[in-house]
Amino acid sequence: MNSTGVVSAPADDKTKPRIKSDLAEQLAPKIVDMARARSMRSGDPLREEAFAKELGVSRSPIRRCFALLEELGIARREQNRGYFLTCDARSIDTAKLPLDVDPFEDFYLRVVDDVLSGEVPTSFFEAELLRKYDVPRGQLLKVLNRLANEAMIERKPGQGWEVNAFLHDSGAHIQSYRFRMAIEPAALLEPGYKVDKPAFAKARALQQQLLDGDIFNLSRSQLFHINAQLHELIVRCSGNAFFLEAIRRQNQLRRFMGYKANLDRQRLIIQSTEHIQLLDLIESGKCEAAAGFLRHHLDIVGRQKTDKEARDEAEKRSREGAAFSV
Repeated sequence: MNSTGVVSAPADDKTKPRIKSDLAEQLAPKIVDMARARSMRSGDPLREEAFAKELGVSRSPIRRCFALLEELGIARREQNRGYFLTCDARSIDTAKLPLDVDPFEDFYLRVVDDVLSGEVPTSFFEAELLRKYDVPRGQLLKVLNRLANEAMIERKPGQGWEVNAFLHDSGAHIQSYRFRMAIEPAALLEPGYKVDKPAFAKARALQQQLLDGDIFNLSRSQLFHINAQLHELIVRCSGNAFFLEAIRRQNQLRRFMGYKANLDRQRLIIQSTEHIQLLDLIESGKCEAAAGFLRHHLDIVGRQKTDKEARDEAEKRSREGAAFSV
């Protein structure tokens, strides 16, 4: 760590054998960003399964990534226990680390936006996107595979790809929120509900940091991750594995709807304020009141998002109609 408190590469970096430079170097900045979003502290464990699931990869590249972070002095490995952070995640500046930034991230986000806006058709072939984006086939395939891992698209039985119908189905988006309105409040009323106090403290700190300015500084994916993790935490404390699996599946399906909604950052101020109020109710033991508050919160947020989608779709049809009449 240098004099500014930012973790840097070790001085003898050139003499140490480097971990294989591949996907691990591309994933390392993402893992650091995720650790920062979770406000992970020095000594916190790095869980292979959690990061592999979030990033849509196997455990093998995550394991290599942890080894790379150990090489850089950011993590340490303990025998039979795994890897742990050696510093607070927020003290790490990825821009000053000798890591390769994922060269496909900007392209990935461009494709995501085009899929959400309808610029990419619901059924397409690789050749169409190669012509559209003029990128090497290998680059396109890596992005398509990432989107497939995130359940945004899937390969068709023969040739080509298909966009998950959920992305453009406003009715399904409403059903998703109504499903969550049934599951998440019910989790709060489980007889074995037990607050994870350290996790709640972290979640509260993250929401406060959003209100203190991170809402306007973090990326859309980071904002989604923070808020999705809060709702998952609330359900996890119920101890009901079926509820937890259901909310995790919902988080995966609604990821891109969340990316689109997070363009409206002012709205997130109210959302984070309500998240803190919700944590207050739960921690004070008022689970019935918290369940009602959460149900109302999900109802309002769901209506706001689906209403915005309807307005966006109407504007799109209006533009298309105007262009056709010219």
